[in-house]
Amino acid sequence: MTKVLVVHYSQTGQLTDIVDAILGPLASDKSIQIDTLTLQPKPNYPFPWATQTFCDVFPESVEGVPCELAPLDLDPATRYDLIVLAYTVWYLSPSIPVHSFLQSPEAGRLFNGTPVVTVIGCRNMWLLAQERVKGCIRELGGQLVGNIVLGDRASNLVGVATIAYWMLTGRKDRLLGVFPKPGVDAADIRGASRFGVILRKALQDDIRSLDQEVLNAVGAVRVEPAYIIFEKRIMKIFRIWARFIRQKGGPGAPARQRRVRGFFYYLLVAIVVLAPVATLGAKVTLRLKKARIDKAIDYFSHNDLEP
Repeated sequence: MTKVLVVHYSQTGQLTDIVDAILGPLASDKSIQIDTLTLQPKPNYPFPWATQTFCDVFPESVEGVPCELAPLDLDPATRYDLIVLAYTVWYLSPSIPVHSFLQSPEAGRLFNGTPVVTVIGCRNMWLLAQERVKGCIRELGGQLVGNIVLGDRASNLVGVATIAYWMLTGRKDRLLGVFPKPGVDAADIRGASRFGVILRKALQDDIRSLDQEVLNAVGAVRVEPAYIIFEKRIMKIFRIWARFIRQKGGPGAPARQRRVRGFFYYLLVAIVVLAPVATLGAKVTLRLKKARIDKAIDYFSHNDLEP
């Protein structure tokens, strides 16, 4: 019996739908056993978010500060042929529950010597989050053999508006009846079973030899060139804000709430004013440094980790 472990945390349920779609071909195969580990933070993060709470998780997301997780419901003696690690992106970082799990002793036992496929459900920016996850998997002794990304197809500014509407109201309908529905398109989720067909075949052969190019040929990873530059610039600013806020205490500390509100107002200005300017600047850089960007696109399209 081939054993697959799914590790994930989904606030909205969308990531669960993505994972279920991808693993559908595996679930229908009687020779494959799928176990699911749903991470449970203590206390859990709310959905929908309140604006202040949404911004208050920002510093710990960026700094990689772990939260407490409920005890993991797993047989410690079980070894898996494949781990599917599914996560969402919070502030250009893996979500706090998933990043916390990756820093746990249990993750070290599970991942050591085990092939891993990552599944990312996000708005549009995931490059730096995946770099962190790559590093964690390497430190844990795992082998990253595949990556699958499903993102929101809306333009950046439209996506910001629709995702904020969804996260802060819990409603996944059309904002004002005009904007597209937020999140990953339902058709994209349904079509994700094509990745599962590839994973099932790889498990039957040798999952360690899974070729990312085979996944990419059916749309597993698409790298937006402008975001290669954009994410790195944003993260530099995020780190400054994160340290500034954490100087006044940990999550929920009253002393830091004024700084959290300041970050919220900065975020509004950055989205409306700075982001379009930065995007334009990134496009100019793309033209001037095409060879360098092409090399970066190839790098982010695969699973190697820069030293």
